[in-house]
Amino acid sequence: MRKSSFIIALAILPALLHSLNAAGQVDDRTLLRTAMESCPAHRRFDTLTISFIGDVMLHQAQIENTRREDGSFDFSEYFSDIRDDLRHADLAIANMEFTLAGAPYTGYPLFSAPDSFAEYIADCGVDVFLTANNHILDKGEKGLRRTLATYRKLENKSGTRMAGSAENADSASMNYPLMINVDGLRVAIINFTYGTNTSFGKRWPGTMLADRQEIAGAIDKARRMGAGLTIALPHWGNEYKPFHSHEQEELAQWLAANGVDLIVGTHPHVVQDTQMLQGQDAEGKPKTVPVIYSLGNAISNMSAKNTQIGLLAEIKIARDCWGEVSGVRPGYVFLWSSLPGRLRDSHCTIKVKDYLGRETYWRQPYEYKKMVDTYLNIKNLTGIED
Repeated sequence: MRKSSFIIALAILPALLHSLNAAGQVDDRTLLRTAMESCPAHRRFDTLTISFIGDVMLHQAQIENTRREDGSFDFSEYFSDIRDDLRHADLAIANMEFTLAGAPYTGYPLFSAPDSFAEYIADCGVDVFLTANNHILDKGEKGLRRTLATYRKLENKSGTRMAGSAENADSASMNYPLMINVDGLRVAIINFTYGTNTSFGKRWPGTMLADRQEIAGAIDKARRMGAGLTIALPHWGNEYKPFHSHEQEELAQWLAANGVDLIVGTHPHVVQDTQMLQGQDAEGKPKTVPVIYSLGNAISNMSAKNTQIGLLAEIKIARDCWGEVSGVRPGYVFLWSSLPGRLRDSHCTIKVKDYLGRETYWRQPYEYKKMVDTYLNIKNLTGIED
């Protein structure tokens, strides 16, 4: 795991902010000065960054576009614009919406990507692969077993961890939640899905489902294992809808009430709105729980309305001078998944703000206009500011 450099916290700390001025606003400088003055001289006040990207997909057109004459695949353009952002995060997490079931490689509706795709994503700086999604059983039991075995090999090679699926009940018990040590902060990752598109009649090998009894057990286990931050990562919601459903909000409220600190969702293939819910900590004290209902697509071959825009969520975790989490502050970078021949030869994911006003960079200017129109529309619909 990468080591972060300790920096002075510029994030707004909700609990401290409330104690300073419940009725008004306190600027960052006042907040920082007050926080530092309250800390013993030998203690540090710092922040960590946890970054999330949404659905990482590999459709048939992507497979064919990246295939080379020697049988290898060239994904080098995919995340070249966001690789540094992922690498610089203290923890980076991505939803892997495909299997690694081996050749023949296939796209929708039964995904099987080459192993080199996962290796590329890991090399870009992703520390945790999320596997609890509706496509994880696309290639049956054999495909799932090979997928999990490949991720285990990659973990040994690069340290990238896997969450959400397991080979057997013992493995599931050991890794649900997945515990990650991030510069001394114990982070619990609870990844689960509403269901899968196919099944093979066995519980194991399998993936974690949205079973509240199992989720409650994972939250309790995280607490007992000393988690300083518990993150729920549900695969949920209605596809292509930019607003969350009643069912999503009801589950989010339950998660917040049961001790989760942050909720980040995937599956709809479009960006959805966000909320700040009221939850409680292990001692029953109130806390604010950010909910990002859907990050949208990170990379895909989709071009339907709103499916090319996504979010890089950069969550600032503020720790007080005793190492306790004192604030969770979401920040957002809008991404655009460009198709081949429109900006570059390959599919590629760019940061929207980096390309605003640069229409001449596009080989196909209509996609520039589509990006800008979609960006403004989604910001207006969801209220998300970047």
